[in-house]
Amino acid sequence: MRSPVTFLAVLAVLLAACASSDGPEAADVDVLPIDDVLDSSIVVTPDPSGTSATLTVDTSIPLACAVIYGVDDDFGAIATDDDMDGGAHTDHAPTLLGLEPDTEYQYVLQGSDAAGNLYRSDVLTFTTPTATAIDLPGENVAPTGEVAAVSSEFSAGFAADHAIDGDPTTEWSTAGDGDDASIEVELPTSTDVVGFGLRSRSMGDGSSIIEIYEVTVDGDEILGPFEAGADGLAVSEVTATGQRFRFDAVSTSGGNTGAVEIEIYAAR
Repeated sequence: MRSPVTFLAVLAVLLAACASSDGPEAADVDVLPIDDVLDSSIVVTPDPSGTSATLTVDTSIPLACAVIYGVDDDFGAIATDDDMDGGAHTDHAPTLLGLEPDTEYQYVLQGSDAAGNLYRSDVLTFTTPTATAIDLPGENVAPTGEVAAVSSEFSAGFAADHAIDGDPTTEWSTAGDGDDASIEVELPTSTDVVGFGLRSRSMGDGSSIIEIYEVTVDGDEILGPFEAGADGLAVSEVTATGQRFRFDAVSTSGGNTGAVEIEIYAAR
């Protein structure tokens, strides 16, 4: 059972650390070594694109965990644990977003238990891979459009607009729609399209992944099925003309399905 501990205490310490030029040691809070409560090694798995990474670790007691990370001792970025409702637990998988390919990052893992004890790791490092170039069939025009309809949104922080904002550090999440997830994007004008791209959101427990999707053009023509990417953007080439494009999940791993990015490619 998950404890009602929230992230507030641990985030307060992490924010104080990020605000200090002296790094995490500047936060005037007594902390314990996180190694004392680890049940597994800390593993950081970068996305093949080099723009994100997932940290996985198990703890012997429930903790609300977060990670500060950055290219130097200033850190500057925070990734909270992979429980969208908050709370302490023993299996952790925060996702570190906004990374640059072929770059070494420093990070500190920290957690808070039900008694208010704080645990922290040493400063650790990982390196993102060199990005693999993707040959896009056309210009991504999805950011010029707007979301006309959506099956649901988990919260304002996971709004549908995040799926077409061109920002890999944000994402759209449904409120548990699973295979019923859908989002409709309306472009400014009717457009000759040569392909679609979709990078699914995912959670550390393997849920929330859109595996297969299809696209309905102007409420009539159905295209697909297409494969989505959970570890990176999956691109499918197709020819169509339309203004409104509805993306429907066909096969998913269930849960709060959604997308980091949805791209619509216009003919050059």
